Amino acid sequence: MARPRLVYDDDCGFCTWCAAFARRHADVEPVGFGELSPDQRARLPEDYETCAHLLTDERVYSCGAAVERALGEINPVVGALFTALRRVPGYPSLRERLYRWGADRRDWWGKIVRKSPPA
Repeated sequence: MARPRLVYDDDCGFCTWCAAFARRHADVEPVGFGELSPDQRARLPEDYETCAHLLTDERVYSCGAAVERALGEINPVVGALFTALRRVPGYPSLRERLYRWGADRRDWWGKIVRKSPPA
């Protein structure tokens, strides 16, 4: 089984910082939009550049689900927490709204993380 690939916007400073954080703390392989292979691109939704994605052997997770799954790789307790949250009615739509809120403010987040390396 291949390591999950975290697909991100490599033109975005905040996204690049997040990908470096994921590489350091989770068992994922970051792949920027500019580095996608034709096979990887074919697995993504047509509008793939609107958010991050996590490619596994079995599935493609997009936007908030991708970030959730990547964060779940960092620590088993975090993964278990997200597993429990997915059973809560309304959680998936809340997760996606929170993702979009954060993604729509990438420039602002980028100014904050630019001052520190990914921990």
